[in-house]
Amino acid sequence: MYFSDRGALGAERRIHSWLTRERVLLYSCVMLVLNVIVLAAWGWSSSGFMAPDVTRPGVDFSVFWTASHMMLNGLPAAVYDYPTFARAESALFGAYVSRGFLPWLYPPTLLLLVTPLALLPYTICYLLFVCVGAWLFATGTLGVSGFAAHFRRPQIAWLVVLAYPGVYVAAVIGQNALLTAALMAFAVRWTEKKPVLAGICIGLLAIKPQLAVLLPVVLIAARAWKTIWMAAISVATFAALSVLVCGTQSLHAFAASTSFAREFVLESRMQYWFASPTPFAALRLADVSVAMAYIAQGGVALIAAVAACYVWKRTDDLRMRASALAVATLLANPYLWFYELTWLGVAVACIAVCGLEKGWRRGEQAILVVAWLLPLYEYLNRLTQLPQIGPVVLLLVLLAIVRRVRLDTQEAA
Repeated sequence: MYFSDRGALGAERRIHSWLTRERVLLYSCVMLVLNVIVLAAWGWSSSGFMAPDVTRPGVDFSVFWTASHMMLNGLPAAVYDYPTFARAESALFGAYVSRGFLPWLYPPTLLLLVTPLALLPYTICYLLFVCVGAWLFATGTLGVSGFAAHFRRPQIAWLVVLAYPGVYVAAVIGQNALLTAALMAFAVRWTEKKPVLAGICIGLLAIKPQLAVLLPVVLIAARAWKTIWMAAISVATFAALSVLVCGTQSLHAFAASTSFAREFVLESRMQYWFASPTPFAALRLADVSVAMAYIAQGGVALIAAVAACYVWKRTDDLRMRASALAVATLLANPYLWFYELTWLGVAVACIAVCGLEKGWRRGEQAILVVAWLLPLYEYLNRLTQLPQIGPVVLLLVLLAIVRRVRLDTQEAA
């Protein structure tokens, strides 16, 4: 029985490898060229992104910059007052934002972090924001995945990571998803050897606390007690500092904004469902009731948490740990926009490295390509309104991670 099991496992590993290093590089170059063509066409058709009736790059970044402008002018509590914030946006950006109000829906921790932005002109600040975010994302992803070892020049590995469509989507929207994905990657990489730095990274994830929901769970599963303590101290310090600067009133205002996001976006807005790769959104599009959608989302979140804990307990491979945490976090959150799929990019890079080093498991290559393209699908789906396939793809990726860890553990035994 022992030899037959080993034979089956060996057969499982001997899958035809069509997703080679050369093809990964080719697909990445094609995607980067397409990105340049789209941006060039966009700029040409909008008179250099200045036409008032055309969406510009960095639409979400205008929210951050407006909040910073109000903070620097001594109005932290007013950021959460929708009429006041709308007037500030209109005064700063004119007709561009008057067509659709973009509210501030973030905690005081992020408000504290964005405060210095308006010290620079908007365009320069936006470009700097994107460049720093992309650099941190690439650094974190390459560090936790070891992707650079598969190319003669490290610059090529950077190109491959930055070609991930989720990078383009987050950059062109002007969101902070590149930063949050980088913080997650750094936290996983430093959990064992540098618990203080890992804890600080987890503390900074308080800018979007829903994305840190599974970190305590996997850290407990891995018995990373030092990191847990440092994370708790970091979160408490960051939160206290944000309240000190923004005022206690900001906490009450943030609580009210979460109710707004839940009632008018998460539960009722069809355009959001088409752009949200969650079980909740998929079920709401299928006309399932809010209560049943929440129940199903909770069930998937539980499965994702169990899968992440399984991976963190069974292996100390940072690539598998980062992959499981990233995908499970995306599945566990009912409120998730398409740009947060930058986290999936970390998982894709880590799985790709494992496949290139150890051989591909059955179905992994196809799943990986679909996952790589998922950010573009979700980004465009507000226009195309195709079926919401995001949760299915994420579940398949999580299944592939768990299967690889199980089979690798059995082969090593």
